[in-house]
Amino acid sequence: MHIQQIRNATIIVQYAGKKFLIDPFLAEKGAYPPFPNSLRQDQYNPLVSLPVPLDEIVNDIDAVILTHLHLDHFDEAAQKVLPKDIKMFVQNEEDAQEIQNADFTNVEVLQENTIFADIQLTKTKGEHGRGEILKIAGHVCGVVFKHATEDTLYVAGDTVWYDAVQEVIDTHKPEVIVVNGGDNQFLEGGSLVMGKEDVYEVYKVAPQAKIIVVHMEAVNHWTLSRNELKNFLLEKGISSNVLVPDDGESYTFRKKKHM
Repeated sequence: MHIQQIRNATIIVQYAGKKFLIDPFLAEKGAYPPFPNSLRQDQYNPLVSLPVPLDEIVNDIDAVILTHLHLDHFDEAAQKVLPKDIKMFVQNEEDAQEIQNADFTNVEVLQENTIFADIQLTKTKGEHGRGEILKIAGHVCGVVFKHATEDTLYVAGDTVWYDAVQEVIDTHKPEVIVVNGGDNQFLEGGSLVMGKEDVYEVYKVAPQAKIIVVHMEAVNHWTLSRNELKNFLLEKGISSNVLVPDDGESYTFRKKKHM
């Protein structure tokens, strides 16, 4: 298993011989206006450039997974550059329709037991915030990857910590977990994705897992920096368990031998 952080929630996952692009946000730096009613109204999104050339990101991709269709997870640049016949996995029929309307021809809604090239993909629940903000934030999902030759991987998507995330971890016991940190917020309504305390909750229920925190410092409404999170992890003594990659950084995980 090889996981490369690209930018924001965009990651490339190589798993059981297949290459997945998750939540592609591929525009040039500053292509879109800032998200309104939030910090840094003078800064255009994305805040940072892609760390590797665009063609390197989309080259040899076997499938794309879209946890939801917010701009910072699937943008016009991704829509233009991805082949229209590439396998696209989405969370529900509504998103499938939207992707098909964009002329993609090979779209599938993730289920609890989706099989792609012998890899089991399980759609998981997520909550893009807490309370009233959920009415605005809309539906999101995560996904669990399983294959006999790999450790189990859980990509949580744009969710805060809540009981359904714990259920996924208790049920599937993933050895590798990718969470969206950054504690992104509007001026009111609270966290839209995980903050540092949420990340700590993930660690507490999965202390043996490697946890990778992405979705940081790339769009204007972030409130948790990598440095602040790293300092928090050091204080808690868990910085070897919880990894905070720079854009472009990657990790390889070899399957642990189960007794």
